[in-house]
Amino acid sequence: MTSLNELLHPITPAEFHADYDDRKPLHIPAGEGAGKRSLLDWDRFNLLLDQTSIWTAQTLKLVHNGEPIPPEQYCIDVTTQSGRSLRPSPAKVQPLLAIGASLICGDVHELTPELKTVSRALSSTFAGLVGANVYCSFGGVHAFETHFDPHHVFAVQVEGEKTWRLYGNRADSPVDLPTDRVEAQRWFARTRGPLMQEVHMRPGDVLYLPRGWYHDARTAEGASLHVTFSITPLYGRILFRLLESAAMQDPQFRAWLHPAVEDGGRPLQAQLAALGGKLAALAGSVAFRDEIAMAQERLLPRGEPYALPDRMIVTRFQRTGLASPRITGPAAVALDWAMTQPSVALEDMIGQFDFVPEDALRQALAEAERVGALKRI
Repeated sequence: MTSLNELLHPITPAEFHADYDDRKPLHIPAGEGAGKRSLLDWDRFNLLLDQTSIWTAQTLKLVHNGEPIPPEQYCIDVTTQSGRSLRPSPAKVQPLLAIGASLICGDVHELTPELKTVSRALSSTFAGLVGANVYCSFGGVHAFETHFDPHHVFAVQVEGEKTWRLYGNRADSPVDLPTDRVEAQRWFARTRGPLMQEVHMRPGDVLYLPRGWYHDARTAEGASLHVTFSITPLYGRILFRLLESAAMQDPQFRAWLHPAVEDGGRPLQAQLAALGGKLAALAGSVAFRDEIAMAQERLLPRGEPYALPDRMIVTRFQRTGLASPRITGPAAVALDWAMTQPSVALEDMIGQFDFVPEDALRQALAEAERVGALKRI
């Protein structure tokens, strides 16, 4: 499986966005798309686990009967060339799995070519931050009680079988989860609503859950292995950070506020109304839209895979002294910087300006070369 089309097959991306995206769950049985199980298998999962130096107590976790197992029970304190760290020990992990613990491996979205390809496709499609976890569980084990996630979920069953229970209620655009685990379990059970659907996942099946959908899952018998991709696009909270930065360029936002006791509060009310109008104008401007676009672009992975010992061939440019072309959008920031440098490499700009789409950077330099402001060297 190498693309979003293959992940959704036989549902098309257009059908998904029209009928399911952020609307309702979608179960895609393997059918002709049985190749989806090639995302991962037991052999490759064991090979990942055997790379013990890449795992930490934060990325490899164990859960038993809904309770997290303390890292001290399955990790050892090791001394490496980089210093001391707490590292999961196979000798401690495997006995816990034998008594029914579930294993969760996080941050795996870049660990294999297949996981990386799907993660990047999802990140590009949703303009969001994507992570991937692998869940290994055994028959009769209920690792997590009913809950919802503050992100979209794509679960791909790759080995064994698992039953997911979906409930009738959905949280309204959640961005955080309760911090007290015991109270959270009670609250989830109280607010989940009636059982809506049971989805029996077999190898190659895909399940999409929109953010906030109540669910839980259990392995019926044998062993189960599935990969979950989490997708978190930006939401309205980011406006406060970006608007603050933009607004502070205006001296009216740096002016003292009138005392609330002055003239019955009318001067303060008028001042706040004026500032609110300015904020609305900023948020509705093309420039602010470009700020949001750049923030989204930062979430997308960049860079070609390593191909050593071959070295990248860079495309270098030098200023000629002629005026820079007038361009709009996020690439204008990068081109302005380029025109202050004695020389610049396109490939370096792509790495430095990770908030500007690569195509826009290429087009900006091509336009500067066309008008003679830059020349290749």
